[in-house]
Amino acid sequence: MPERIAIGADHAGFTYKEAIKVWLEDRNYTVTDFGTYSSDSADYADFAHPVALAVEKGQARCGILVCGSGQGVAMTANKHQAVRAALVWQPAIAELTRQHNDANVLCLPERFISLADAIQAVQLFLNTEFEGGRHQQRVGKISC
Repeated sequence: MPERIAIGADHAGFTYKEAIKVWLEDRNYTVTDFGTYSSDSADYADFAHPVALAVEKGQARCGILVCGSGQGVAMTANKHQAVRAALVWQPAIAELTRQHNDANVLCLPERFISLADAIQAVQLFLNTEFEGGRHQQRVGKISC
């Protein structure tokens, strides 16, 4: 059974969301697209909350969110107790945030990262396991 990935973006992240969605589908992931569905102005929270809920409820293995800076979607997703959303601006950060922080939502800044780096970050995020060990205790202290 293909892995489920939740994805969403506002207008400033729409272009990368669409490209990432195609990349995922070409690799047999099942993608649930929570919008936006155009480059018309839209509020990032309207897409970040449904992605975060899908991850929180176990309806998706992980989430991917894109906006102009990545900050708005990260702040919104991190309001959900079971979500550890990470703002990633270079591929190596995607790998580290999985290894050390067990991040389950990848947040990308379309205005500050190339599409090639964004896709490489997605690939690393999906293919990197949480190391556990000494990091587990730290991750356990994140929730309020």
